[in-house]
Amino acid sequence: MTTALSSNEARAKEYVDGIFAQLKEKNAHQPEFLQAAEEILLSLAPLFAQHPEYIEHNILGRIVEPDRIISFRVAWQDDQNQVQVNRGYRVQFNNVIGPYKGGLRFHPTVNESIMKFLAFEQIFKNALTGQPIGGGKGGSDFNPKGKSDAEIMRFCQAFMSELYRHIGPDVDVPAGDIGVGAREVGYMWGQYKRLRGAYEAGVLTGKKPGYGGSLARKEATGYGLVYFVEEMLHEKNEKFLDKTVVVSGSGNVAIYAIEKAQHYGAKVVACSDSSGYIYDSQGIDLALVKEIKEEKGERIKTYVESRPHAEYHEGCTNIWTIPCDIALPCATQNEINAESATILVQNGAKFVAEGANMPSDLEAINIFLENDVYFGPAKAANAGGVAVSALEMAQNSSRTAWSFQEVDEKLHQIMKDIYKQSKDAAEKYGVAGNLVVGSNIAGFVKVADGMVAEGVY
Repeated sequence: MTTALSSNEARAKEYVDGIFAQLKEKNAHQPEFLQAAEEILLSLAPLFAQHPEYIEHNILGRIVEPDRIISFRVAWQDDQNQVQVNRGYRVQFNNVIGPYKGGLRFHPTVNESIMKFLAFEQIFKNALTGQPIGGGKGGSDFNPKGKSDAEIMRFCQAFMSELYRHIGPDVDVPAGDIGVGAREVGYMWGQYKRLRGAYEAGVLTGKKPGYGGSLARKEATGYGLVYFVEEMLHEKNEKFLDKTVVVSGSGNVAIYAIEKAQHYGAKVVACSDSSGYIYDSQGIDLALVKEIKEEKGERIKTYVESRPHAEYHEGCTNIWTIPCDIALPCATQNEINAESATILVQNGAKFVAEGANMPSDLEAINIFLENDVYFGPAKAANAGGVAVSALEMAQNSSRTAWSFQEVDEKLHQIMKDIYKQSKDAAEKYGVAGNLVVGSNIAGFVKVADGMVAEGVY
């Protein structure tokens, strides 16, 4: 039996549907952005039904349009003195809560759609942290893999030679992302200083400790993910102890999620890179993974040379066929589709939390929710990285440096707070246990209230 919608509910649905229809018409060529927008917009109808004032101010129509999109040419010379050309981006989406904040991604797949999806998600993720930071994202289709240090330095310097015009400690504060670590941030930071003639440490985060970077930044997203899952487990009277965990990826997020999960007594049995995945029934040897990925920069398949009982499988998709209690996708967007989600459910997974940005597509998320899998969406579960980036900004502003323990404790509390905000919002708007809706609404309200207060501009 279908229940008739109240007048407020009908108006809210009409409003959300109308905004999304306009968005699809304007951005038909941007699937990643539309996917991110759809996931957020469709969860906001209960909020608008209770708070029609947001409709009156057309908050949704305003928030889905970025403040500005900056696109620029990056010309640089390779080691053979050949001139190469890449495209750079910075999407400054919303700065109601604070300066634009979000990473830079260097990867050949980078395009405007991906930049907009990441920046849009960043608005609400950043709001959930409770830190004074707005939403932005940037990057380039440059691929650092296979490039020499000198080539990477020249590219980073060329990239910053344009970007520096659009950023600043109180304007826009970039950080790292896929393909951009402390090395790349260091090169860009050096170029920024040369161009500006000033030491403005708070303009870039992800720097190495010792010249403005924060301790625990490398570990933050992975640790934060596990701290969030810890709260999910507590909600169900469970613990990490003796749980079987599958983690995709083998970058910083995956490595430090594995480290913290193992610290809590979990048995992590799989991880991956872009070529394939390893399965170790005895539990992942994290020291070996760190040696392979952080020290040697090799492919994950070399793991089985030192652990012959382990298995290596080409391709990444089938990592989700491994039975587990907890799945932590930490690789890239849309790595879990409906088929993978169904297999995870059939194999008994009870908890899924996203360490990467949008690693589960909409069909997969619906399958998890329909089958009582407790699901932690990326904007809540992987907010630890940007949270510690904001803590780095605070340290830069006060010219102080906090200990690893101090930063880690602040991170732990932030992730607890994000979980509570998401849980409480879900309960308040009639969808208890749905952290997707809860986190979307909790983040949206903070930004929307600021937009109402500041007026139309």
